[in-house]
Amino acid sequence: MVVNKPSFSAEAALLFNAACLERELAWFNQVLEARISLYFEQECRWREVHEIPPPPLDGDESEYARLVTGCHLNFDERIVLMLTLVPHVRPQALDTLFIRNKNLDKGYTEFGGSRAKAHAGFLPTCETAAFVLAGADLSRRLAVMNLFSPDHVFARLGIIKVEHEAATEPFLSGALTMSAEYLSLFTTGRHQKPDYGIHFPAKRITSALTWSDLVLGSDVLTEIENINTWLRGSRTIMEEWGLGKSVKPGYRSLFYGPPGTGKTLTATLIGAEAGADVYRIDLSMVVSKYIGETEKNLASVFDQAQNKNWILFFDEADALFGKRTQTSNSNDRYANQEISYLLQRVEDFPGVVILATNLKANIDEAFARRFQSVIYFPMPDAEQRLRLWNGVFSNKTPRAEDVDLDSIAEQFELSGGAIINVMRYAAIKALQDSRPAVTQQYLLDGIAKERLKEGKTA
Repeated sequence: MVVNKPSFSAEAALLFNAACLERELAWFNQVLEARISLYFEQECRWREVHEIPPPPLDGDESEYARLVTGCHLNFDERIVLMLTLVPHVRPQALDTLFIRNKNLDKGYTEFGGSRAKAHAGFLPTCETAAFVLAGADLSRRLAVMNLFSPDHVFARLGIIKVEHEAATEPFLSGALTMSAEYLSLFTTGRHQKPDYGIHFPAKRITSALTWSDLVLGSDVLTEIENINTWLRGSRTIMEEWGLGKSVKPGYRSLFYGPPGTGKTLTATLIGAEAGADVYRIDLSMVVSKYIGETEKNLASVFDQAQNKNWILFFDEADALFGKRTQTSNSNDRYANQEISYLLQRVEDFPGVVILATNLKANIDEAFARRFQSVIYFPMPDAEQRLRLWNGVFSNKTPRAEDVDLDSIAEQFELSGGAIINVMRYAAIKALQDSRPAVTQQYLLDGIAKERLKEGKTA
């Protein structure tokens, strides 16, 4: 969620957040204590928990207050938000829910909750929220379930996620978890980028290079500009021009061509121009031999990216989006189902998805038909190679007088990535030999190594 706001120092943001959360925690404790008292028919100054007024947030500069007021969250929504946040900021506040039913010698089922492996406190579930807000009132309990629907602002903005251990368990048994992004926002005031790991198999990619460093043909640049235009003007196209009724949201593009021809850099620069983060999906952590795991891993990425201004970049995409096979056994059927699932998630994603592969023929045709653009990144010609060579030789790079980039560019067909590798090799050799500059021979030696890597003779 993007909210226009003044900028504060990190210390000021912490103070604003802490002060607001202290007031909200005091209110939450009142509500929880009242619910316990009312449920067990103990003396209570309130007839109903909804009589307890939440603290006003007018003029509050905290990130929590900005979200609550910006999304117009009501009493129930604020309680759920605090319930999910409490284990992180005041875990002991939920200890009262560890009360045991003496008649059955167990915890109260209606309190919900779960135990963590390391955390000693009470971890709330949707059942906990239903208890606090509804008690034994079935109609209110049913209303609480709407707070966890996919269409609710909690799910749409990725603020709160409901995690179930098994599909067969009751819906309200799902654990309430707050996204790392919003937890960081409510506490430190900083927008935290998701971390690469087993639960998020993607890494944000950036580059110090600019469009001037990218050497591509005019036809390729024209296709790339179509993506840039979509990122700038999709709202105009979909909403103001009314094409949202017939055009699916999002944009899907396939980049294909030999390695080192600029596919990854192009995706990175598209994101930089649009002010969007680009996340490269680590397919080694997505693809699994176990049934259902690949879909689960991919769903984790798409779910977190659903309402973010992200570009998803699948490098070497044929490992995940390869052709379907003739069905001869259960493994083939499952593999085909997996590809169909991936196709659906990509097609339904409202943002930009870029797939990159060395060979277009390896990509399943069903994917190719649904791409808005299919862009070929060819090997650079001699003129483009000369521009690349001149580009990697910065003003600070010492160059010997015998270096002849014109002849090298004309004679050797190399991709941009290979040229960078050659320059790295030549610079290393110059340092090793205590030479003051990169020489022609160092470049030729580096070219020979690159050609051998590609299976070509020097």
